[in-house]
Amino acid sequence: MSRAEVERTFAALPPAHGRGFAGTWWGRAWLKALEDTALDGEQLKRGRKQAREGAVGAVCVRPGRVTGVVRDRDRTPYRSDVLLREFTEAEWDRLLGVVADRSGHIAALLDRDMPPQLAEDAAAVGVELLPGIGDLEPECGCEAWDHCLHTAALCYQLARLLDEDPYLLLLMRGRGERELLDELQVRSAARAAPYLPPTAEDASPAAPEGVPAREAFAAPGRPPLPAPPPAVAAPGRPPALASGTDPAEGLDVAALEFLAADAAVRARRLLAEALSPGHASSPVPAVLTVWQDTVRLAAAGPPAPIAARLAAGCGRDRADLARAVRAWEHGGAAALTVLEEEWTPDAAALARARVQLAAAWEEDERAPGLRAAGNRWTVVGADLQVRYGRDGRWWPYRKEHGRWWPAGPAGHDPAAALAMPGSDG
Repeated sequence: MSRAEVERTFAALPPAHGRGFAGTWWGRAWLKALEDTALDGEQLKRGRKQAREGAVGAVCVRPGRVTGVVRDRDRTPYRSDVLLREFTEAEWDRLLGVVADRSGHIAALLDRDMPPQLAEDAAAVGVELLPGIGDLEPECGCEAWDHCLHTAALCYQLARLLDEDPYLLLLMRGRGERELLDELQVRSAARAAPYLPPTAEDASPAAPEGVPAREAFAAPGRPPLPAPPPAVAAPGRPPALASGTDPAEGLDVAALEFLAADAAVRARRLLAEALSPGHASSPVPAVLTVWQDTVRLAAAGPPAPIAARLAAGCGRDRADLARAVRAWEHGGAAALTVLEEEWTPDAAALARARVQLAAAWEEDERAPGLRAAGNRWTVVGADLQVRYGRDGRWWPYRKEHGRWWPAGPAGHDPAAALAMPGSDG
């Protein structure tokens, strides 16, 4: 949209009985320009009365002009215009430079505020932002040669609109809000560029890639590696965060203390694993999903309010979370996967599972009847089940209140799994 096409239209405002027309300093400056310019003070009084009584219709603001239809005392409508000189390109360049130089000016405009300092800084570079004597030029259908009650009423009504949005003054000077903010963004970015780190395109030629780690460690005379840190006997205790002052809004101090204590426990465990033999060749564990980490936290035994928050925020019902916690207690993420995943073993895995089931009971023992479905074998006539994991281990389950619950850790013997205390019939 070109600058000539930028305009904003406002519906008629309600009557303004018992209130002033301008509360901001720039709104009052607009009215002062009107009152200092008009030669007939009686016309201003009549215009103010017409505006106060709601005689001004919709108002259109565009570069260089504000237009509205104002009804006379006999209800005759007149088109009225008030003209204000647009800034030249040179004036806009100086004004935008002043605004871009002060972050406070930009922040104020974003808040629809116009600090007096902005007008003073603009005047210092020869740009009079606010109108002065003779700057508000009237044109009215009543053919008055000076400000009549119609153009006066229009100016009083515009002061109410300027109170809410100082961008209207800048629009009359020739720049719409979007165009103005876009230009300020470009200027601000240009000013900040020398202080920003270079991008990949701006960087100097890349430095040498260095020496591969294996060569560095194999080189003679390399400094010895530092000794590993000692094991930690117990996790550290985070400081108590509660104080005599109320926490910031939205901050749950008890939850933060719980998370800090949990982090200390995990740090100790990770250190112990790192110091254990063979750790360097062990696979890197998978990153937990949000659901898995929620279950892990719930299994850590948080205070009741935090447990309730975990249950409410995980998108599962309390029974689902309780079953998941029990699975986690028996085998972590692997046990949680067995709880929630139902799969069909391929021919080779199924053959291995059947061999294990056939060998699980001695010849003089009576093997229970088992009904297979996917990776799950349920004891016929009993609320017992074993689930075959993808790693070839068996997980015991017991039915409680109509749902299958984890009953113990995994093992390679399905008979031993069914004999777990938690799955004891």
